[in-house]
Amino acid sequence: MLSDHQQETVQNAILEHKTEQFHQSGLLPILHAIQDRLGFIPADATPIVAKALNLSRAEVHGVITFYHHFRQEQPAQTIVQVCRAEACQSMGAEALWKHACQRASNDGGNSAITLEPVYCLGLCSTAPAMSVNERPYARVNAARFDQLLKRHQDTQTSSATSAEPAKENTK
Repeated sequence: MLSDHQQETVQNAILEHKTEQFHQSGLLPILHAIQDRLGFIPADATPIVAKALNLSRAEVHGVITFYHHFRQEQPAQTIVQVCRAEACQSMGAEALWKHACQRASNDGGNSAITLEPVYCLGLCSTAPAMSVNERPYARVNAARFDQLLKRHQDTQTSSATSAEPAKENTK
């Protein structure tokens, strides 16, 4: 069941992207809007979107599962995407992927990392590439992976623990 916030997000995405003339053409923009706002597409959003666009649930579900960009589960706070395309593979992405999988499985079971393969981040000339929370990085090896991941996690931890704004020195 969708929370009130999720329900409102789905309805707003539909209203923003549904056109009267071409209902079905709004499907991808609606799905992107839902994921951009919630981080994933909840399963209970499928029948709502299907009804609004006069599509079957199977058609909407088929689009969600066809495109690798769409997530069906809430991701972790840190989303790591490692390029698996040919240019990156030729420059060591396989070793990077194995290292990333090892790190993700050793996170103590707290699911602090969502690890996703992607096929081209557009950094082919500086392979291997990855992104952390949609920020791209090039020429990544295992050591740099660890460094970047730690930096992102430290930043998230410090921003989550700083409840009060910093006070200015008035002297």
